Amino acid sequence: MDAIVRLLGQNGIVIIIGLMVFIPVFRKANKLFTWIEDQTFGTRNFIIEKLNLLFIDIKEEKVTYGLIGLSFGGGSLVIISIGFLTSNWIVALVIGLIFFFIAFKIPKPIINQMIKKRHQMYASQMVDALTLLSNGIRAGLSVPQSLGMVVDEMPGPVSQEFGLMLQQNKIGVPLEECFENLAVRVPLEDNDMFVSGVNILRETGGNLAETFDTIVDVIRERVRLKQKVEQFVAQGMFQGIVIAGMPFGIGAIYFFTDPDSMIKLFTHPLGIAMCVVAFLFDAVGFFVILKIVDIKT
Repeated sequence: MDAIVRLLGQNGIVIIIGLMVFIPVFRKANKLFTWIEDQTFGTRNFIIEKLNLLFIDIKEEKVTYGLIGLSFGGGSLVIISIGFLTSNWIVALVIGLIFFFIAFKIPKPIINQMIKKRHQMYASQMVDALTLLSNGIRAGLSVPQSLGMVVDEMPGPVSQEFGLMLQQNKIGVPLEECFENLAVRVPLEDNDMFVSGVNILRETGGNLAETFDTIVDVIRERVRLKQKVEQFVAQGMFQGIVIAGMPFGIGAIYFFTDPDSMIKLFTHPLGIAMCVVAFLFDAVGFFVILKIVDIKT
């Protein structure tokens, strides 16, 4: 009788816990499925879309297999390796899950960094590209012919972006829409100014060559100002790194000069707590410094 009562009590606890989990999940099912789709197919579609902007043609299946292999495959390999080396499968499982999460999330920031680097290269080539456009128009060439000259003379990514505009125009897309698509693919202020200037002058009439020269002067001034700002940012970043690393440097000096006193700091509970608090304060301070020196240009 007592065993039956205990069994019913255990089953009752399981049922209550199950209901506590099931009811919120059922009420938020749509949001949950949307989140799961965004974290799976959404990540794959994001990667494919950004790779297309980088002019990298890849099949969806390869991206899917790559994500699965990097996350599940890598996580399983980490779990098996650490499990056999340490014989502690709980720690191996935790580390494997952490690796799985990082491996699944890391492609996005890597691709975003690739996009950012491409935009920087495009911005650095705009002065030469607009100068060629201006010279071509002065020589009597049309806008598509001047764009073709830039495609032939300039390296990527400018040649790729302008070449894509010409391809779109050849299949019947209006040139104004081609320029607008360029502004969407490369969302830079200088590029928006260039596209807006071209489209407005093509509608109202005007001297495109002089407009390109004016835009080139503006871009050069912006680049000069941006370089000055980057110098100050680099100086602040270096100061932040030095300040954040000073506690570790001082700790290393004390450890080599008086190791007995430093060992207590890592073995006594109070010392461990002080180290954790100090590390958190140091991390927060470094994060604040990064935000201060992060000047938008």
